[in-house]
Amino acid sequence: MSIDRAGVLRVAELAKLDFSEQDLDSFTPQFQRILEYIETLKEVSVEGVEPTSHAPSARGSATSLREDRLRPSLPAGEALGNAPDPGSGHFRVPKVL
Repeated sequence: MSIDRAGVLRVAELAKLDFSEQDLDSFTPQFQRILEYIETLKEVSVEGVEPTSHAPSARGSATSLREDRLRPSLPAGEALGNAPDPGSGHFRVPKVL
């Protein structure tokens, strides 16, 4: 698969990104190398390899996620102490709609 400047502009449009002319010139060959790498990965046989949701950690365990433990949370008054507009026990934010 090949990508040109128009393809990079299309990706930028879909991702709602604004690239300068210099960025476009730089990203075009980078995107091409990424696509070539993906083609190389497609050649790797993954038959019999179980899918995972996380990469294995360097320590050899299945995941590098910490064990869940129940512990006290930050008191609401302290958490809201620096809030610019605290509500009644919650953070008040502007409407987004």
